[in-house]
Amino acid sequence: MQAIIYQNYGTPNVLKPAVLDMPAPKADELLVKVNATCVTAADIMMRSGKPYIGRLYTGLTKPKRQILGFEFAGQVTAIGNNVTQFNIGDKVFGGMPALGAYAEYITIPQDAMVAKQSLNMTAAEAAPLSGNGVTALNFLKLGNIKQGQKVLIYGASGGVGTYAVSIAKALGAHVTAICGKRNFDLIKSLGADIVFDYATGDFLLNDDVYDIIFDAVGKISYSLCKHLLAKNATYLSVALSPILLLKILTNPFTSKKAKFTATGMLPAPKGRKLLTELKSLMQSGMLRSVIDRSFPLAQTAKAHQYVARGHKVGNLVITIN
Repeated sequence: MQAIIYQNYGTPNVLKPAVLDMPAPKADELLVKVNATCVTAADIMMRSGKPYIGRLYTGLTKPKRQILGFEFAGQVTAIGNNVTQFNIGDKVFGGMPALGAYAEYITIPQDAMVAKQSLNMTAAEAAPLSGNGVTALNFLKLGNIKQGQKVLIYGASGGVGTYAVSIAKALGAHVTAICGKRNFDLIKSLGADIVFDYATGDFLLNDDVYDIIFDAVGKISYSLCKHLLAKNATYLSVALSPILLLKILTNPFTSKKAKFTATGMLPAPKGRKLLTELKSLMQSGMLRSVIDRSFPLAQTAKAHQYVARGHKVGNLVITIN
């Protein structure tokens, strides 16, 4: 089978095409023909080996796993003898327990974070849900989001942010979104009530206070925006800084108003539950996957170059024929 591997940390050029043996499913596993996977900020960090503290997970001197890729969507082509939850031909999506989705075929346990796609999903729409979609929903649940609350989402045009805007709106919140001016129309179409340009910093000067502030890109500090938090409010941030990454690799942590965690740390049952909720929101038309662009598997290095520039809107998908 075709796959993209990396044997050393470095620039996107370390990503190389390879022909590998097709994996065989164990008794409790599915063999899935992958139709789509994603390139995310986490992939960029793991491929580059930076920040260095992340190597406690990925390997100190060289990668422990040669195939990147967490998110996937595809079709079940074989099942182990003990599999009861899925059948050959099922279209599925989910997240890999130990990466490996940059490949034509994967095996995954039936009790991992995997679910059946709904009929109105394409593979490209389904794949990002298990990464950025689950991250957005998980964080908003950590903030105990409730109908009628005021939620501010920083980095609203990114992979996590686009989902967070629609999810918060679907859950009945009043949504203020922070993004680049060129993405205002898109973010309003996803449900944002108010949109500010991150470049001006005007949102820091407005008179509103918020029940939840969610930094969906890990780029605005708690200290900078804590004056915008209402009484008993919560600040949420994805773990992209070295300090936060170290903390979540050892133990997700919570302070009185600030919460930090990582979706990759979720137990599989919780991940499956979140996938089911996201699928329901997609079926109802209240949620959609924003796709910036897609690349074929052979151009995964180019996809990494694009994501690393930091201006991706929504999700970037790798398609595998």
